[in-house]
Amino acid sequence: MTAQNILIVGKNGKTGHRVEALLQQAGYSTRGVSRSTTPSFDWASVNSNDTAQWAKAMENCRAAYVTFQPDLAVPFAQEAIAVFLEQAKQAGIEHIVLLSGRGEEGAQQAEQLLINSGLRWNVVRASWFDQNFSEGILVDGIMSGTVALPAADVPEPFVDVDDIAEVAVACLTQPDLANQLFEVTGPELLTFRQCVAFIADRLQRPIEFVAITPQQMVEALRAEGMSEDELWLINELFTFVLDGRNSSTEDGVFKALGRPATSFAQYVEKTLAQGHWAV
Repeated sequence: MTAQNILIVGKNGKTGHRVEALLQQAGYSTRGVSRSTTPSFDWASVNSNDTAQWAKAMENCRAAYVTFQPDLAVPFAQEAIAVFLEQAKQAGIEHIVLLSGRGEEGAQQAEQLLINSGLRWNVVRASWFDQNFSEGILVDGIMSGTVALPAADVPEPFVDVDDIAEVAVACLTQPDLANQLFEVTGPELLTFRQCVAFIADRLQRPIEFVAITPQQMVEALRAEGMSEDELWLINELFTFVLDGRNSSTEDGVFKALGRPATSFAQYVEKTLAQGHWAV
């Protein structure tokens, strides 16, 4: 084990728990934190100027993998990241790997705060996750047989979260990768409609795709109890970000790992083997 911990902010997230598991398998000592851990870590604490728990989480850590909840695009993210970076420097953290999102102006402002911080840094800027179909907001629709979404026919280079985690771990453990931005996508462009059709074909059961407006989606999720911050993000993503600006592939996975990115078909086969969509 290394003498000091690697901090994982968002240990229960799609990427966080994977990054922590990979680091531990490689023999690194980690400290995973979230709102439910001790010490706890809640990004919303910055709004009440009560971030004492952040300092406790950072004690004796030399590096950090940082995911922001709900997303770096939300309005208070830049303030929170600025406070986090200052506390990280005071705690002796030397290297931060930040998960970011493609095509989000607010996220890019947060990236610049890290890049200009004086710390060793990496930005892993990711496209829409494959795993949203199996572990996120779309899994209920896949299971029920009806997926209702805006931006039905906008091409997106969906990326496998396992690829993101491997890139993040490489950044944390390979010094020659420091101070670089890796834009990670899958190897092909697909629409949400095509993804749903592909999954339905492999499951051999019908899944209807229904094109709706962003407002219809926001109202449906509000009725299910989603927070206003998350609803703001959903509207931002489907109204502005998913407008075609991200309809291109990038080679960040290959640059960091020396192998091609996982295809959507490979993700689906892996997910079937794991039993995520079993009835």
